[in-house]
Amino acid sequence: MAVAMGADALGFVFAPSTRQVAAKRVYDITRQLPREILTVGVFRNEAPARVIELVHTAGLKAAQLHGHETPDVTQQVRSAVTYVIKAFAAGSDALADANAHRADFLLIDAPMPGSGEVFDWNLVDRIPTGAPPFLLAGGLHPDNVANAVRRVRPYGVDVSSGVEASPGHKDARKVRSFILNARAAEVVVGASDDFASGEMYDWQDE
Repeated sequence: MAVAMGADALGFVFAPSTRQVAAKRVYDITRQLPREILTVGVFRNEAPARVIELVHTAGLKAAQLHGHETPDVTQQVRSAVTYVIKAFAAGSDALADANAHRADFLLIDAPMPGSGEVFDWNLVDRIPTGAPPFLLAGGLHPDNVANAVRRVRPYGVDVSSGVEASPGHKDARKVRSFILNARAAEVVVGASDDFASGEMYDWQDE
């Protein structure tokens, strides 16, 4: 459904959460998706070997490390996974060492990830020079995403609770509105559009 609404990437939560899913269930989904969709497993303070195992078992292309992983852990995962996204809480002192992780992308989230709360977007200014492209998360929803894209100029935006009808259940109308509003901001974020197909996916063809 999310891909049909125009999503370029899908996240699957393996960290403890009400949204947690099993690797087999994720594989059943990923094997039916268009090749250009970036599929991401979300982990928190998991052993590198376990992250790598689940990414490959579930047929994913990327791992998002959303805990207190050290640069060494991130690099271990990166050695065996196509893309790695390292998440940081906005304003965290750990962000100063972001480059040491050698991740492909950063994700800047609210100080309390998963809270659905918007943070002071000026905190993204603390991203060190030379850091990889970053994704913006934290309290985004259809009504504020365009403003976020214009003001913060991220590589991409990440949303979960902001497009849900209830915890863990996405609302197709909210998903579509979020994507349309984000793209309507028409901001070039300084990176190639590797993961966007530009075409709508018709799940009824499967």
